[in-house]
Amino acid sequence: MAAAALLLPLAACGGDDDGGGKKDKGGKGGKGGGVPKADLTVLAAASLTDVFKTIETTYEEQHPGTKLTFSFAGSQELAAQVKQGSPADALVTADTKTMDGLKSDVGSPNIIAKNRLVIATRDGNPKKIKSLEDLTDSGLKVVLAAPEVPVGRYSQQVLDAQKLKVEPVSQETSVRGVLSKVELGEADAGIVYKTDAATAPDKVDAVTIPDAQNAVASYPAATLKESGHKEAADAFVKWLGTPEAQKILRDAGFQKP
Repeated sequence: MAAAALLLPLAACGGDDDGGGKKDKGGKGGKGGGVPKADLTVLAAASLTDVFKTIETTYEEQHPGTKLTFSFAGSQELAAQVKQGSPADALVTADTKTMDGLKSDVGSPNIIAKNRLVIATRDGNPKKIKSLEDLTDSGLKVVLAAPEVPVGRYSQQVLDAQKLKVEPVSQETSVRGVLSKVELGEADAGIVYKTDAATAPDKVDAVTIPDAQNAVASYPAATLKESGHKEAADAFVKWLGTPEAQKILRDAGFQKP
């Protein structure tokens, strides 16, 4: 009887290794079978803010015991955080240039989505903006992202290709900063990603930029080499390429990788 009694507490300890569930494996019967449970911190481009809410809910439902925490900012800010050693597990940027600059800090990146630019105007487009050329009107208040921000770089790229000079009233640190200025009426127009304009249909209008004049933004995702939960982070990054995750991204307006 004494031997049997000793076995009970041992059996009770056979789940979580640290009480927080971070080293426990998901049950084989669930969708998350074989993926270690972990609290993952993901650094993600600001333009992913809305769609990653759905990604978070879906992934956590499929991987019980895993918790995703996202930190959104301009890709250049995320890169600076990585270089400074901020604790995180995965990174998703809005351009390959920023990710390529972190080769010593990340694993092999995978492109999970693409995006295009649009001109965001105030609701109803009161200034009747129809094209990139209209943004050169000195009477317009145009806001752009700063040149070091991916969307700012893409914006300058398309303007330069058309030999257009735009004098912005401000340069923001993220695409959401540009969108906010237009939403609040502090600017008549700004260049943002198509998916960002789609998040505020009652506050802004989106003027299409023809494909021949547009730029394509690619979104690479990668595990950080300093992640304390590398296997779980790898699993999340890989999952972003699955049909289910891709459908979520497509539904939000992102293009196929």
